[in-house]
Amino acid sequence: MIDQERIHRYNNTPPGPGPVIYWMQRDQRIMDNRALVYAQKKAIEKRQPLLVVFCLLPEFLDATGLQFQFMLKGLNEVLASLGKKNISLLILKGEPDQIIPELVRRHDAGLLVSDFNPLRIVQGWKNVIMKQLNTAFHEVDAHNIIPARFISKKAEFSAFTLRRKIEKTLDTFIPEEIPQLVNHPFTQQKAWIENDAFLSLLYKPEKDFPSSQSGQNISWIKPGEIAAMGAMKQFICQGIDEYSILRNDPNEPGQSGLSPYLHFGQLSAERIALEAKKSDASTGSKKAFLEELIVRRELADNFCLYNPAYDSFEGFHSWAKSTLNKHRGDIREFLYELPVFELAKTHDPLWNAAQKEMLSTGKMHGFMRMYWAKKILGWTASPEEAMAVAIYLNDKYELDGRDPNGYAGIAWSIGGVHDRPWGERPVFGTIRYMNFQGCRRKFNVDKYIQAWT
Repeated sequence: MIDQERIHRYNNTPPGPGPVIYWMQRDQRIMDNRALVYAQKKAIEKRQPLLVVFCLLPEFLDATGLQFQFMLKGLNEVLASLGKKNISLLILKGEPDQIIPELVRRHDAGLLVSDFNPLRIVQGWKNVIMKQLNTAFHEVDAHNIIPARFISKKAEFSAFTLRRKIEKTLDTFIPEEIPQLVNHPFTQQKAWIENDAFLSLLYKPEKDFPSSQSGQNISWIKPGEIAAMGAMKQFICQGIDEYSILRNDPNEPGQSGLSPYLHFGQLSAERIALEAKKSDASTGSKKAFLEELIVRRELADNFCLYNPAYDSFEGFHSWAKSTLNKHRGDIREFLYELPVFELAKTHDPLWNAAQKEMLSTGKMHGFMRMYWAKKILGWTASPEEAMAVAIYLNDKYELDGRDPNGYAGIAWSIGGVHDRPWGERPVFGTIRYMNFQGCRRKFNVDKYIQAWT
């Protein structure tokens, strides 16, 4: 029953007799990958080979070489792991809506399987592919613990409304074990790869992808699902028990650090939840962690799936648009252009420190992300400009940028999405406000500034 609720069929075509192709996109792993396991199950039922394909886009939502290197190193691990299971991975360069239909036709595939991604660009690819194929096309949500299309059929107003739905069914979706890939019994023909010479199977990241940002160092995290599993186990054993106490202090290592692994699909949220649930951590810490892992992550997917304007002013609630429109003409104490933000040259040492943390490490502490985005609203000429600046910087410099969590977090900070009206003030209207002194009451601001200065 659970597996069926993860499946979304893009057409009513029954699977044909040919091989199965799994288009890996968001879930870049072989462990705990329900989409990949589903594709293999169908291939075995049909006594057919299974081919996995990944499409590389040298320009993807402002991503740079930093993110591509992290992803490619993980994919190299996937390539080796799949080979041990008698399954080939093709890494092809180009637009998926051009590559995938051609690949399906060339190999006369009987079924195309993809993982789930709510972003507008990916949904657009799938809709184009659907119109070009007569082949069965199934999507399997291997990213969410409770499938996004199952848990809700509409954009949820807040975490409260989605949480109620999740709590009713969560135990059903955290099993004792997760199905795994097996050695595939049906070998594909070598000619498959040889016949794909029309597509580039070789890539040179230093040549083909945007350059990494000078000075960025992500030595704090190693890519790939093996490293991801190790980081998860370390957090469950050593960090989760203090999560509820330390997670909102930017000076403490209180967060899990698993976000990049979840973003690239090198680690399954389902696996994390299963291990966290079995841990000896306090009830309060487990509850706080699972709230972020499940409710908040899945709320972000819900937001992007059902609100195609998730990255713009038009995606805000009506009350938020009304209050921001009312205050468009308010005088801003400071107005900055993009280069000032990007180089961390504002008047605010706390904001600059947060930006420098991101510039240096490819990450920013979760609490500071809220402050960072809200200040951009106060220092730009319009909420539209604020959204554009925040999204550009987040997607370019954050290792886990270009993600529903990022878009939902920025929309919450600037446009009150999933929030409620607060006290009215200039520029912000009734959008929730954050300031320097408020942060000082929560943590040692001077220590944080010094760390990144």
